[in-house]
Amino acid sequence: MRDFRDAKAMAQTLRDSLTTKAIDISHSESLELVSKMLGVADWNTLSAMLHAEHRLPGAAVKPRTATASYPAIPLRDFVPFPATVFPLIAGRPKTMRALQDAYDRQREVALAVQKDGTLDEPGFDDIHHVGILAQLLDVQRFDDGTLKVLVQGKRRVTIASFVGETGAYQADVSEVDDEPPPEAPDLIRDAVARFTNYTAVHDISLPPIWPPLEKSSDPGRVADIIASHIILPTNDKQNLLATFDPVTRLKRIAAAMGAPLLPRSPALDITWRRALDHANARHHRYATLEHLLLALVDDPDASALLHACKADLAAIKTSLLSYVDNELTNLAIDAGGQARPTEAFARVARHAVLLAKEFGWREVSGGDMLLAIFSENLSPATRLLDKQGVTRQNVLDVMQQRA
Repeated sequence: MRDFRDAKAMAQTLRDSLTTKAIDISHSESLELVSKMLGVADWNTLSAMLHAEHRLPGAAVKPRTATASYPAIPLRDFVPFPATVFPLIAGRPKTMRALQDAYDRQREVALAVQKDGTLDEPGFDDIHHVGILAQLLDVQRFDDGTLKVLVQGKRRVTIASFVGETGAYQADVSEVDDEPPPEAPDLIRDAVARFTNYTAVHDISLPPIWPPLEKSSDPGRVADIIASHIILPTNDKQNLLATFDPVTRLKRIAAAMGAPLLPRSPALDITWRRALDHANARHHRYATLEHLLLALVDDPDASALLHACKADLAAIKTSLLSYVDNELTNLAIDAGGQARPTEAFARVARHAVLLAKEFGWREVSGGDMLLAIFSENLSPATRLLDKQGVTRQNVLDVMQQRA
């Protein structure tokens, strides 16, 4: 195989062939099937393997300092890193047009992080001026018109302009010079050991990584992959993205993994157990965001926020009970097992920690968890809150008044 585009072409051919047989699969699903056909665990691993084959070890990449224009995507509260694969949800018209243009023309996109995630129409002064170029692997459109895209981060860039006057966001960027990676084997071993312990303590699930971190000799790659998984406020992650020296970046990440995280409040501990109890009582294998929201209705901090947002708590509870009793029967297992939080539940918990840090709290409360649920904006829990007129901005406004 010459490069990863051959694998993508195989995936498209497979998808087209199955379509003629009335079997409909997404492009990302066809990539996974092709990866398994080639004896690789998944597409992320195959893409990384093929990318590694084409980079000569230690070879310097010629600096590319000229400015080029790309379709651009502003990100509200997520910092992307090179060498990682991640999903994005897009609902703003200018963002969706930029994504569609990039996908139709098979172009990379520039990703820029907003300084204020609440802005719907950010301009150049509203974004951080270090971002990344990324490749779109798949685009799916939902019934409500929003787009879900699978993205692979590629290279750091500095952003010289960011405009949306043409109906789609566009940015002029210059790629950051890619120097030969310095040798730092001891630092890499220490960072990987800390990361292994960190993921175990915080129950973070990792996709297959190729080459494995402990086999990598590039401190920058190791730093970026670890940075994409650890729990840090958005501004701290942006500072890591803007740290161009790979050794300095990895040292800062290693130090961040040693910093203590905020504890859960006693009330949130009770709420957490109640969410798991809701799942266990129904013999559900997993505790979902809907189990969590059902528990938060009775949480003192979360319920106070809902009251302040003029929500009907009884109606929310009735809707949630109907949902977990009737829509989650596929999660039921034989009695005896203990429910575990879903990955979405775990992401919300990690996001709540970041919110509590940004507010300056000493512990994470049910209010932080309620606000964090809105980060999973396609979940039934979020849609249910929306039907009750409870939005992220409503909750955020109340929390800021109380801060």
